[in-house]
Amino acid sequence: MNIEPKPIRILTVDDHQLLREGIAAVLDAQEDMTLVGEASSGEEAVEAFRRLRPDVTLMDLRMAGISGIEAITRIRAEFPSARIVVLTTYAGDVQAAAALKAGASGYLLKNLLRKELIDTIRVVHSGRRRVPAEIATEIAEHVADDLLTDREMQVLRGVASGKSNKLIAVELSISEGTVKTHMKSILPKLSANDRTHAVTIALRRGILDL
Repeated sequence: MNIEPKPIRILTVDDHQLLREGIAAVLDAQEDMTLVGEASSGEEAVEAFRRLRPDVTLMDLRMAGISGIEAITRIRAEFPSARIVVLTTYAGDVQAAAALKAGASGYLLKNLLRKELIDTIRVVHSGRRRVPAEIATEIAEHVADDLLTDREMQVLRGVASGKSNKLIAVELSISEGTVKTHMKSILPKLSANDRTHAVTIALRRGILDL
């Protein structure tokens, strides 16, 4: 007597309804998968997980309220075996590393959803990890990098907002010379040529989130 395997129960979390509808349509075509719930925020995701106990959760990173990474952290604290796949438009290694550290099992860029979503769900459901090769490579390349200090992050955010050293100094209650010193420290840490280049790199890697 053959027993039909139970379908993979999936929870999808994203603040864009169109994306959730698109995922629902893709899952609906799979005989071995069923969408058991949707959430549009990190808070809703944690509550929905408690209620539904899905096999695989598809989690957006950037939402109003608590972030996807915070939601992953909270879910995994209560349910250590939770299997979560991050869906994001951002390929930055810092965001990916943070998500994996929080407990995500997979990482998938939204522009690859149609091509790789189903396979990624099956891989993660089987207990394995799935991270795009280019992101895994970038994480490995930067694993030994010196992290920016909190003060350096504040200075870099000021630069990213188009503020002068003088204005950044006033806002942070430090001298203009100290701002310049922080920038001199930031540039080699990011392998940047100048302040504009530093901001570009920080945004690309997910260090800054404007």
